[in-house]
Amino acid sequence: MHTKEVSVSVFDLFSIGIGPSSSHTVGPMRAAGRFVSFLADSGTLGSVTRVRSELFGSLGATGHGHGSYAAVVLGLEGANPETVDTSSGPARAATVRSTGRITLNGVTPVAFDPEADLVLHRRRSLSFHPNGMTFTAYAGDAVLEQRTYYSIGGGFVLDDDGSGKPAVLPDPTQVPYPFRTGAELLGLCRRHGLSISQLMLANECARRPEAAVRAGLLRIWQVMADCVRQGCATTGVLPGGLKVRRRAAELNRRLVEDAGRFRNEVDPLAAMDWVTLWALAVNEENASGGRVVTAPTNGAAGIIPAVLHYAVRFVPDTDDDAIIDFLLVAGALGSIYQQTASISGAEVGCQGEVGTACSMAAGALTAILGGTPEQVENAAEIGMEHHLGLTCDPVGGLVQIPCIERNAVASVKAITAARLALYGDGRHTVSLDKVIKTMMQTGADMKVKYKETARGGLAVNIVEC
Repeated sequence: MHTKEVSVSVFDLFSIGIGPSSSHTVGPMRAAGRFVSFLADSGTLGSVTRVRSELFGSLGATGHGHGSYAAVVLGLEGANPETVDTSSGPARAATVRSTGRITLNGVTPVAFDPEADLVLHRRRSLSFHPNGMTFTAYAGDAVLEQRTYYSIGGGFVLDDDGSGKPAVLPDPTQVPYPFRTGAELLGLCRRHGLSISQLMLANECARRPEAAVRAGLLRIWQVMADCVRQGCATTGVLPGGLKVRRRAAELNRRLVEDAGRFRNEVDPLAAMDWVTLWALAVNEENASGGRVVTAPTNGAAGIIPAVLHYAVRFVPDTDDDAIIDFLLVAGALGSIYQQTASISGAEVGCQGEVGTACSMAAGALTAILGGTPEQVENAAEIGMEHHLGLTCDPVGGLVQIPCIERNAVASVKAITAARLALYGDGRHTVSLDKVIKTMMQTGADMKVKYKETARGGLAVNIVEC
């Protein structure tokens, strides 16, 4: 679907935000914030007496379970996903609902009717993308401004140009090595004698100094690590009504105890237990609305941190430089998906979220284990090939079942894909570009009920208690 010619930055793919969903929480918060900023910049904010927000498609179908209500309210008040207080945000949204007052952009108080002013259309969609939003500002009964936005996955938001299609402006940054496909990426690496991480670093340095790139990537890693630590320390039940028990803290306790008790014994699969733990920890934090890194989406946010933790813990010499290389390679692969396909579960199912994250992690791990660009591409292809057809059917519209365990399984699969590719020489039958094209075709054929609407699959076969 996406034919835009842009250069996607690694910092676009790895952005700091909040759970439980990049497309349903981060995207709507950014869109709402963008709308009130537009009102302020145009000089009309002071005349606004009411703002009506409408969410369509998957946003309308599962927005309640994905935190879209609070995200829109906080966005209209001027909050942004990277800095919003994850502990007080839900309470603030509840206060807006109970008092019937909202402060637009943090400066203009207006009336707010939670039933009339924030509407989730469960069975209406806009034509361009399932995650559509329309915001309308009124002065009395008169419409002052109206804007439509699309949350296309990973927190990316596109503006409508007024014709029902997005107004996509190319990234003005001229990078030295532009690429859209896997074939183009490999060709550039061969032609210039560069690794994928070297090529991606050169592109990032066209936007900011190298020191800033490195510092920014290490900050991304720090937020990932903090999320894991928080998830490993927090017990209880996840919000939303399914009463899903948080398991990471207990699993962490048992693994630490086992490591001490069986210090002289070797369990060849112990590393996989830790990988499972790290993925569960991140996705339980995401499901509770905590601070996470979209990687490249929130629903798949546990895979890249878990695999990178695996490298740091179990792969010798994984230092800061290796961590930076890992994230650069993952970003390069993710940019191919973002430019030529989709990372939105509402558009192509969970193959576009968990499958993409697995593909990115597999290729990145291969790179820091010494793989060639061809082996990296092979690993990334394996990671996606074995997620083809994966549906998105969240029970209760919550990012909990099957999402949390799915991240753990995909993390182990990414490690398997990397090791399999490293035993080869990079030559393989199905290219990364072909498997991405297949993923998009499969997503187009997939019934809407299996694409983040909670109207098919596990979502209708699990009885809520």
